Amino acid sequence: MLANTLFSVLALAGSALSAPTPAPSVGPQELIVVSPTIISPAAGDWWRPGTTHLVTWETDDIPPAAANNRGYIYLGHLTYVHDKKTGEDYPNENLDIDHPLAAGFLITDGCANVTVPKDTKHRNDYFVVLFGDSGNTSQKFAIRP
Repeated sequence: MLANTLFSVLALAGSALSAPTPAPSVGPQELIVVSPTIISPAAGDWWRPGTTHLVTWETDDIPPAAANNRGYIYLGHLTYVHDKKTGEDYPNENLDIDHPLAAGFLITDGCANVTVPKDTKHRNDYFVVLFGDSGNTSQKFAIRP
């Protein structure tokens, strides 16, 4: 009898330990979007292929939770692609994502040095895009000889 009671107690304890438990309650998570304004390059600036420049952006509104976000800077220029089905023209930023101008810097740094590739074609409508968790586009500037 004592053995049956002991067995029942152990079986009850074992089943309580193996019983499913509800997942811990997770509250809503805040999505932090960092979208700093690019200060330079600015409209009217021009760069030469092969030269190094400082890209700068505002950091005042970057929340502390985003202090460790890392960024990338890409060079782009705007063209339009015509969709024959809809008859609409859609913008294409032509970002050279395979060759970032800068990578891995902290968004809170507020600046990064970039070097214009020597084979960059001359245009008057270039811009840089700063990616952290959101893309920010500079004003258009020129790259010319």
